[in-house]
Amino acid sequence: MQVVIVSSHAMESSASLPLPRSLLPARVALPILFILLGAVFATWAARIPPMRDALQLGAAELGLVLLCSGVGAVLSFPLAAWLLARHGARHAALWSGVALLIALPCLALAPQMGWLMLAMFAMGSAASCFDVAINAIGAEVERIAGRSIMSMLHAWFCLGTFSGALLGSAMAGLQVTPLWHFCLLSAGFLLPLWLSYLALPADQIDPTAPRQQFALPHGALVALGMIAFCGAMIEGSIGDWSGIYLIDHLGAAPGVAPLGYAVFAGMMLLARLVGDRLKDRHSARPVLVVGALIASAGVVVVITTSQSGIAFVGFALIGAGVAAVFPFIFSAAGKEGPTALAAVATMGYSGGLIGPPIIGFLAHGLGLEIAFGFIGVLTLMVALAAGKASLLK
Repeated sequence: MQVVIVSSHAMESSASLPLPRSLLPARVALPILFILLGAVFATWAARIPPMRDALQLGAAELGLVLLCSGVGAVLSFPLAAWLLARHGARHAALWSGVALLIALPCLALAPQMGWLMLAMFAMGSAASCFDVAINAIGAEVERIAGRSIMSMLHAWFCLGTFSGALLGSAMAGLQVTPLWHFCLLSAGFLLPLWLSYLALPADQIDPTAPRQQFALPHGALVALGMIAFCGAMIEGSIGDWSGIYLIDHLGAAPGVAPLGYAVFAGMMLLARLVGDRLKDRHSARPVLVVGALIASAGVVVVITTSQSGIAFVGFALIGAGVAAVFPFIFSAAGKEGPTALAAVATMGYSGGLIGPPIIGFLAHGLGLEIAFGFIGVLTLMVALAAGKASLLK
């Protein structure tokens, strides 16, 4: 099967045009959709401990449950590509968004591990379809606007994860059950989702165009897929293993260890706020290459220091260095059409799926320092692939 590439001639010819007045509502609606996705992810993550305890899941069982979400995400990308090609990104965002908001409370309703695995699979599938759809919309608005906006959109996603984590902490402190918490959040986002759908420009579906099919990246898309794959491995590994590294290797207190990921995520948010301006001034390729090298330096700081405070500096450098990966990659892939975007996103989700287990395997066999050194190898691979990616402009 072949990925059908959509010509970027229209984008090139409109690069200097101002943002049409008709797209101003979309510039308001899109941040809401990215916040929604981030808030759902963080809401579930914040309530994992009580749900684990309620079902009496061990570490291995919980790992299997979490794996179901990644499997659902990867397997759903052909569906995402079909939805975008057949019905358009706007409709795909609405339908998958509703499915995501329904799946979230279903997690808390699961009476046993098997049902929770099924709910996680459904949530992962809905989240991946929603993710591809809103990034496709963002890429199209960016194309018409003739200037970069994708980095800022992903900053809104970071704001959603940050807000969702704070809300989750507050709900847990008030002893609100996960079911009520999830229901309240889902109900609160239904109206914003619908209003955002109404504000987005209508999908333009060409019935005479050849039917797009799903495939893994090929040709010039391979470099984008490789960057997405390595970038997702880096983000997932830092998210799952930074706290363990700080506790087990550097002797940090349990209350201090989560700050490693908080610093990483905070610097990623700040970097994404300026990512669009850097891209417009220097183009995407050098920004990604330099960012990956900064992340490599951050890994060196983490694995060579014996103090938690200095390790935080390393995690901050890693977050700042990889912040532009997904905004720039999704922007470049989106210009080649929704099927190409889904194909590259598949590589990214696949990396996020296998990255943390690989780090765990290396840590078990060779130690945490070697495992984190592998993250440094991944940052260098991002720099190399970005330097070769002809679609990055």
